[in-house]
Amino acid sequence: MAEHPVTAHPAASGKTVSGTEAPGGGHEPEFLGLGPAWFVSAAMVVVIAILIWKVPGAMGRALDKKIGAIRATLKEAEQLRSEAETLRNEYAAKVAAADGEAGTMLDRARAEAEGIVAQARTDTATLIERRGRMAEDKIAAAQRSALDQVRANAARAAAAAAETLIREQLDAGADKALVDRTIEGLSQAN
Repeated sequence: MAEHPVTAHPAASGKTVSGTEAPGGGHEPEFLGLGPAWFVSAAMVVVIAILIWKVPGAMGRALDKKIGAIRATLKEAEQLRSEAETLRNEYAAKVAAADGEAGTMLDRARAEAEGIVAQARTDTATLIERRGRMAEDKIAAAQRSALDQVRANAARAAAAAAETLIREQLDAGADKALVDRTIEGLSQAN
């Protein structure tokens, strides 16, 4: 094993060295008398300054852009709402018109139905009356036909009875006297 040479601490030797002592016993470099901590701090200040200088503008632009997008969306939503209300009003008007038209059609249909029922009643009454007259006419015709038939039968029966009576009561001599009286009555009338 090799031995390490022991180095004396610079402070122990009484020499002044520019720089700071590192925590592990080493020496930190310095520039113009400023150590690494100062440079880190300065860099942080510069970064923070840049952030303060640039970020608010960028954030403002991003927020303005976002606000513009939201405004456009709200405007579009308002326009869509207005169009929807217009359509709703149009359809409400169409529904109202259709309801009114349906009511009118229903009233017209009821009036037509009442007219048809009234016409049917009138036609039925007329038909019943006409059929009644036809039946009465048929009955009257049948009565006349029956009466004519009865008269014809009575006339035939009377003629047959007269013929029978004349045959029984009149003979050739009675016929001659009847013919003579009839001729005499005719000559006096002229």
